[in-house]
Amino acid sequence: MIQFTELSKRYGTITAIDRLTAEISGNGIYGLLGKNGAGKTTLMKLLGARLYPTQGNISVFGKQVSPYDQSPSVHFIENSGEQFNMRISDLIDAAYRVQGVFDVDFARRMARAFELDQRKTYKQLSLGMKSMVAAILSLANTAPVLLLDEPALGLDPVMREQFNTLLYESYTAHERIIIISTHLVDDLARITEKLIVFDKGKILLQTDITEIDSHAYTLTGPRAVLLPLVETLNCIGKTSAGSILSARIYDEWIDPPAGVTLERLSLQDFFITLVGGLS
Repeated sequence: MIQFTELSKRYGTITAIDRLTAEISGNGIYGLLGKNGAGKTTLMKLLGARLYPTQGNISVFGKQVSPYDQSPSVHFIENSGEQFNMRISDLIDAAYRVQGVFDVDFARRMARAFELDQRKTYKQLSLGMKSMVAAILSLANTAPVLLLDEPALGLDPVMREQFNTLLYESYTAHERIIIISTHLVDDLARITEKLIVFDKGKILLQTDITEIDSHAYTLTGPRAVLLPLVETLNCIGKTSAGSILSARIYDEWIDPPAGVTLERLSLQDFFITLVGGLS
């Protein structure tokens, strides 16, 4: 279990994390979704004990997280990873020797699957391959909490699909809490079970992906007919064109009245609306 209590992180006058109190409990693949600058990476660094909070605290399985005393239950490799400029084969071997919970066979199999030239050093790799090395070293670690910050950065569509497959293989072999920070909405819909929408240093929504599938939809119809109906629902955004109103809803599904159409709202459109894409 992960608990955030009144957690804040400020950089001068900029507030990256704003008095966050929340809980993540139970194994699963969690998607941390937010715009660039929403505070996702800062949150991951705080949870990974790379930063000190300005106030508040984080605990993992009852133990407070701190750069002074890093939790063995949490594993986090920053995607930049310039600190380990070694040959890829040596990186995998070093991780196996140093980390007490590292599936070296899985790591080597992933390196072969992505056709990594293991004779190259980290700095010699392309951006996509650097992201893949960081992902391999992370997924092979079987700590109870795994943090992946933008793991698909620089990956082409084929590589992203391969990564998604290996992510599931890793989770199936070692069920744990995996938190994936990203702004690639379409990928999240396919690889995560639970969604955390993060914006301006706060959690706007924490729910199962299936809940969004069954509660997010768009109603479109004449304004005079739709407006009274929308007032009884949780409307998260509206647009209009002349006398036609389109309302995005996050609520129980309804049987629309005559003249009103209902369409399922995609995860991407739901996210854009939730973080301020529509008034």
